Amino acid sequence: MTNTLTDIQESPGTTHASGRPGGRKPGSYTALRRLWPAVKPISWRLAGSAFFALVASVCGLVIPLILQKIIDGPITEKNLSGLWPLGITLVLVGILEGGLYGVRRILVARPCMRVEAKLRQNLYQRLQALPVAFHDHYSSGQLLSRAISDLNTIRMFLAFTAIFLMVNISTFVIGVIILLSLSWQLGLVFVVLAVPLIVLCLLFEVKYKVLARRSQDQVGDLATMVEESVLGIRILKAFGRSAHLGQAFRKQAMALRATELKKVRVVGALWAVIIALPEIAIGVALLLGVNQVADGDLSAGALVAFFFVAMMLRWPVDSLGWLLASTNETAAAADRYFEVMDQPLTVTSPAVPVTLPPSAQAGRLVFEDVTFRFPDTADENKDALAGLDLVLEPGRTVAVVGATGSGKTTLTALVNRLYDVTGGRITIDGVDIRDLALPDLRTAVSVAFEEPTLFSASAAENVRLGHPDATDEDVRQALSIAQADFVDDLPWGLDTRLGEQGLSLSGGQRQRLALARAVLGHPRVLVLDDPLSALDIHTEAAVEAALRRVLTTTTTLLIAHRASTVMLAEQVALLKDGRIAALGTHSQLMAESADYRDLLSSNAYTDQQEN
Repeated sequence: MTNTLTDIQESPGTTHASGRPGGRKPGSYTALRRLWPAVKPISWRLAGSAFFALVASVCGLVIPLILQKIIDGPITEKNLSGLWPLGITLVLVGILEGGLYGVRRILVARPCMRVEAKLRQNLYQRLQALPVAFHDHYSSGQLLSRAISDLNTIRMFLAFTAIFLMVNISTFVIGVIILLSLSWQLGLVFVVLAVPLIVLCLLFEVKYKVLARRSQDQVGDLATMVEESVLGIRILKAFGRSAHLGQAFRKQAMALRATELKKVRVVGALWAVIIALPEIAIGVALLLGVNQVADGDLSAGALVAFFFVAMMLRWPVDSLGWLLASTNETAAAADRYFEVMDQPLTVTSPAVPVTLPPSAQAGRLVFEDVTFRFPDTADENKDALAGLDLVLEPGRTVAVVGATGSGKTTLTALVNRLYDVTGGRITIDGVDIRDLALPDLRTAVSVAFEEPTLFSASAAENVRLGHPDATDEDVRQALSIAQADFVDDLPWGLDTRLGEQGLSLSGGQRQRLALARAVLGHPRVLVLDDPLSALDIHTEAAVEAALRRVLTTTTTLLIAHRASTVMLAEQVALLKDGRIAALGTHSQLMAESADYRDLLSSNAYTDQQEN
């Protein structure tokens, strides 16, 4: 038993896909107490359910006492007519016991589901509010397991485990009192053997927590691998790596299996003792009881009642191991839930937001001494952006070019506060973007990323994502600008569901839909991160021609990875080592900047190879 319970230490240095260090303290009952605000509205139902369950259990304990009356009364006295009242009472008590258990379940089933739904809603809202930096470190599988399996564990705890943990302990105490009242000598046997049971349960509780948390984290890791395998199925098949990933999946699955088997061994060892101790108590009590009946110190009815009560206490005792295991799993689940809920909201709207000035002749975007450093960047590494200054006048397009890793994509994530600057500031029409309400900022700034993300919704819903009130005419105009008229050839046109990640479309089609989504609503500032990289030369030319009409009325920050994209801008900024190293027109930089010429020559060569 000792070996089973102590062989459960977490491997040092282990890191889960969640980003949680393996040595982190597992779930504690503090997390369970923190559930109280969500549980409080249904607390009276939980209390009522526990009350009815306790009364039902007491009814079960009363039945042996009625049997005692029958044996010591009508049967001993051979007065069979006296059996009827006691027999009817016995039946009524049995019916009452069953009915009370039914009422108990009805009381808590729906309210506990409401609590689960509320917790899941709170978790989802928190995930939406948390900054991108948080999502960079938590895998989607880990978050998915928290939102589904962990909250389901919490609901089951509220509806059953918590109630019966209290009810069964109370039933055991009441049962022991009844046993002592029937025969204090025999009852004392059960009391003495309860002491090692309590010590064992306390030891079990400490050890099982580690396994419960480890198991739940491994489930999240496994969910992440399944999700990535499904989303990346084309790549896996194309490179013939399905078997390799299958081996990795098997390794993780076997690790989870090993943890679950350890849990089984721990619970099995606990149950073995839990079952053995009452058996020993019953055996000892039987020998003593028979002697007492033979000596005339105990009636036959009292002995029968004693053993009936003792047998009925088997369920409260036998269930103790499972209830404690479920409680520890719930504590770990609650800890994982609050691990997300406690994450700080570092990108938020100000308490008193500022309103942007009227939109006429607006959209001046200014970067003032902007510095940015990712939260997990090692101290010896450079900042991603270091003292960057750049001004975009209203209605002007500035292309930002630079070598890989120069900070171009980071720059795009700062304008609508996916990340916050760590130094300096960014202003739109003279207003620091941190002084704007996030909804207002993200209405004023529209973004199209290099890697387009589409959702399992219709084409129209994907385009309307940032502007759900946009008319069909607005959607059609945006699709026309992005040269995305291919939607009319889809089975149900704009109402065609695109499927997960929009993978039923080509890369160029996904990119054009994302571009249409960005230009819809005529934002003050348009941020385009190489939006044409997946297009062929003819489609790119058509999109560029349509975009030129839009760019004349919108301030545009254009991240360019190809020479052809640079031509859309009136001004070009060369980004190097986190700063603007050169600024001017394309012609000026070609004449004055050797770095720019080298970069564009390389990109021009790339364009030639691609086209």
